Amino acid sequence: MRRALVLSALLLPLQAWAGAQLYEPLSDSVVTQLAAAVADQAPPVFNFRNAGDAHKWVHAMSERLRRRIPDRKERIELLKAVQHEATRAGLDPQLVLGLIDIESGFRKYATSIAGARGYMQVMPFWTKLLKRPGDNLYRLRINLRYGCVILRHYLDRENGDFFRALGRYNGSLGKPEYPNLVWAAWRGRWQYGGATN
Repeated sequence: MRRALVLSALLLPLQAWAGAQLYEPLSDSVVTQLAAAVADQAPPVFNFRNAGDAHKWVHAMSERLRRRIPDRKERIELLKAVQHEATRAGLDPQLVLGLIDIESGFRKYATSIAGARGYMQVMPFWTKLLKRPGDNLYRLRINLRYGCVILRHYLDRENGDFFRALGRYNGSLGKPEYPNLVWAAWRGRWQYGGATN
């Protein structure tokens, strides 16, 4: 069964599985912590041990994205933001690329039936919850920052259990399809053997 899901995920790269993150009441301290993380607008920089690692990673990921995002400048901007926001949140950039692949198919203006927006399909209630109603979830850095902070929150809540955290992220907790697809993309199409931070 898992092998069939992995194969289907590899064969259907443009299918989006955007779900609806569910509003769950959060303590004031968690809201404050998440809001501070989202508000941090440090300039995007690559977080690699050396420039050679950065160059190799960008080249490998850019080639994989070429079909989805033909414009090189746009690809590099996306990769720089993914690598920066993912490592800032303590996430593997490859996981974030896998999630974006499944959630939106790398479509900046993707909008789900439930109203999730952008690359990482972030639900608009997060901007209200974090008291930042002016944040545009279609903007690259804002979308990635929210998505990475939210995924980190769910990973912490689930004690590092990727399948449960991904289920919460997608609003499909307890159902294996979505976490399996993201896992397959992360460990398949977006796997990278070199250093990413």
